Amino acid sequence: MTSYPTRRKFVTITAAAAGMGLLPFARSHAEEQAALLEWQGVSLGSVATIRIYHPDREAGRKLIDRVVAEARRLEMIFTLYDKDSVLCDLNRRGVLVAPPPELVDVLQQCDRAWNVTGGVFDPTVQPLWTCYYKHFAEAGETTPPPAEKLAQSLQLVGWRQVKFSRDQIVFDKPGMSLTLNGIAQGYITDRVVDLLREAGLESCLVDMGEIRALGTHADGKPWRAALQGPVDTAKTPAAIDLVNKAVATSAASGFQFDKSGQSNHIFNPVTGRCADPARALSVVSDTAASADALSTACALMEDKQIVELLRRAGGTRAFVSTAAGTVEL
Repeated sequence: MTSYPTRRKFVTITAAAAGMGLLPFARSHAEEQAALLEWQGVSLGSVATIRIYHPDREAGRKLIDRVVAEARRLEMIFTLYDKDSVLCDLNRRGVLVAPPPELVDVLQQCDRAWNVTGGVFDPTVQPLWTCYYKHFAEAGETTPPPAEKLAQSLQLVGWRQVKFSRDQIVFDKPGMSLTLNGIAQGYITDRVVDLLREAGLESCLVDMGEIRALGTHADGKPWRAALQGPVDTAKTPAAIDLVNKAVATSAASGFQFDKSGQSNHIFNPVTGRCADPARALSVVSDTAASADALSTACALMEDKQIVELLRRAGGTRAFVSTAAGTVEL
């Protein structure tokens, strides 16, 4: 089975996590009095971090172990990396009876994102990934797939051709397939934060591929997140405060099929072409799943379309990063 990379994210936590290129952070006296616990690993192909303040170090470690186990369980529902995942089984068969409730929940959120973005967010674009992958696997191929190849794949793209309920999920056309890489990391982040809150925590920063902050640092200061540009540069990234908010960033350079980046992993569900490699789009929202899906769509939009989307979505902010810097729309 082909390994399908997820959308590598371009938001970094600006608190201490060794080796991750984060901005300098000095701990306050209040934080030194609290038990600051951190877990680092990988979730859906992205570097993941959980940072919590807990009054009992041992109990805090057990809590982290519990939420990481839940994240691993969810990963085996949504991942394209493992052929035994629930999503891979659905993509092979085109039907899934008695789907996990979490998968149905994510599809419901996909439906809302599809509607609010006017169809720009569409998880049925996985056939386009396959088209690009096979095209560039041909020896010496350096140009994008021709229109006729894209047209064939686009026949299998269309969110309204996915029928789902608590009882089953069905694709209308044979050969259709889903990718949840534009929302699953956010969903898992939200689930981890919810579990930590239910356990009584009031302060944590969770990054399971997307970032969500619960509360503030122990001293009351906001969490900080740096918004990286579309390519790695020596420039200091823009940084934003996060308090009970989530942020996600989508950029073409997360995975590129060619050196120019014109052929990348963010697909327009109408044209089959890809996002502009010169831009990275960050969205701040109440939940990581919402920020995840909206940032994916924004990466395919012009600025005026993004502003209109923000108006429709409500409670969101968007930032555009280029080689020249970062601006808020």
